[in-house]
Amino acid sequence: LSTDMNVTYISLDGLVEIEKYRYFYFFMMLTFYILIVCSNCTIISLIVIHKNLHEPMYIFIASLLINSVLFSTNIYPKLLADFLSNEQVISFQACLLQNMFFYLFGGSEFFLLAVMSYDRYVSICKPLQYAIIMKKIKAVVFVGLAWGVPVCHLVVPVIRNSKKELCSFTLTGIFCNNSINYLFCAGLGEQIISGLIILVNVAILPLLFIIFTYTKILIVVYKSKVRRKAAQTCLPHLLVLINYSCLITYDMIIIRLESDFSKTARFIITLQMIMYNPLCNPIIYGLKMTEIYKHLKKLFCFSRYYSSS
Repeated sequence: LSTDMNVTYISLDGLVEIEKYRYFYFFMMLTFYILIVCSNCTIISLIVIHKNLHEPMYIFIASLLINSVLFSTNIYPKLLADFLSNEQVISFQACLLQNMFFYLFGGSEFFLLAVMSYDRYVSICKPLQYAIIMKKIKAVVFVGLAWGVPVCHLVVPVIRNSKKELCSFTLTGIFCNNSINYLFCAGLGEQIISGLIILVNVAILPLLFIIFTYTKILIVVYKSKVRRKAAQTCLPHLLVLINYSCLITYDMIIIRLESDFSKTARFIITLQMIMYNPLCNPIIYGLKMTEIYKHLKKLFCFSRYYSSS
């Protein structure tokens, strides 16, 4: 599909029975998007406002929630527009950008969870040195690296792909992920190798680091009953990690086994992938992190009192 302006368009062929359910899809996903933005921004605002939450652990949590909002904003507005459109298309350039940001924020999540595991390791295993090792400026640098490292990995492949010739103009999905590699006329092997290198560097290595740090934490906690309460702060991070790892695993598998999945199953699971994690993150941290929960409780109690009066 090409226009007179030399803009190449890609058809998104992942929606199921769009003519029949377009308004149901639209209002359902709009509701989820509003919930994602409001819930994440509420926790972020609490961390920014309250000085007792200006600690490295909460800086990392706020960064993770900002990442969730950016991840969702990369997908939801275009998806909502597609539900109401007669044709689900995206320009090739926009598709490349959406693909880059999808994996950028995906990789950043793993790096942020890795930094959070290191923060918990220092806090529990080296409590007397925590204030020296985990200064606020160091936390800010870690957050910068969590976004910067994936950018460095993804920019070059995106620029390279922008110059490649397309032999197909139909993407079997509802947004641009690595399925875009199957649209190019040549270089699929090169794309797979490049993708594996990126996967190892931005997902598997951070994941191995997280497993290593939590193993060390478990050993220390097992030997010391005093530190078990401190170890409870690890639970939300582990829940988020397990949840997110399952979703990323699905994304990797479904691209390799595309023909073995029905269109309906692929559509349903893809929707779950973009819905659950960004919405679960603020719920997990809001309920499981004691200090955040205290401020949430005060906020909603104040709102209820204000509305009743």
